[in-house]
Amino acid sequence: MALKRLPRRLRPGEEATLIEHLGELRTRLLISIAALAVGFVFSFVFHEHLIDWLTRPLPDDKRIVTLGVTEPFFTAIKVSFYGAIALALPVLLYQLWSFLAPAVQENTQRIVSLFVVIASALFAGGIAFGYYIVLPRAVEFLTSFDEEFYDVQIRANYYYSFVSVALLGLALVFEMPIFILALVRLRVLTADRLRRNRRMGYFLVCLVAVLLPTVDPVSLAFEVIPLAILFEASIWLSVLMERRWARASALEEDWAADL
Repeated sequence: MALKRLPRRLRPGEEATLIEHLGELRTRLLISIAALAVGFVFSFVFHEHLIDWLTRPLPDDKRIVTLGVTEPFFTAIKVSFYGAIALALPVLLYQLWSFLAPAVQENTQRIVSLFVVIASALFAGGIAFGYYIVLPRAVEFLTSFDEEFYDVQIRANYYYSFVSVALLGLALVFEMPIFILALVRLRVLTADRLRRNRRMGYFLVCLVAVLLPTVDPVSLAFEVIPLAILFEASIWLSVLMERRWARASALEEDWAADL
């Protein structure tokens, strides 16, 4: 009975009324919200471990303080919410893909499904890179900057918001190869155009790194390098996938002509 409540995924080319599309969208949104709710409950149950994990990049001589009666509670709520987003990401991506699947050719659906798995792995890789490489250097630089002039006290609300948003932001930026490949597949971009505008792409990579929640040059450098590598890898992946898609299209045309 529970399976009957799940939305039916339309087949490629299958027509549906506006009401059916809206009904499916509503159900998938409810599933996504439910996944976030489950992730939030799980994160809140283990929020002490999560807060301890986020505190480790802080230098040993620094301590976190709270101001106000409610700050510890709302800090736990905020950290749990960020944790819920990370935990629910595979479900969110699957629901998005399931809703868009009818617009994709049937022979490419397995490839896009694989992209969902790769996107989840890139997201986890972005969090790991941010946590072990970027955050320790960024936090040490920021908390020790001009410390001879100040009594540096690190407020819990600001610190955990900073590290959580920084990790999630960097993890989302690591999705760049999937985003670029999707644009190439939709023919919004081409591999040749990406190669011809490589300098502009690197400029945009640097701009994205600057817009991430960090202000020190050390963490900025550590963000630009992997993003540039991902961008270059995206270009060559686009070249390979574009050739593969062209060969597949040619084979389909030959097969149709033989019929």
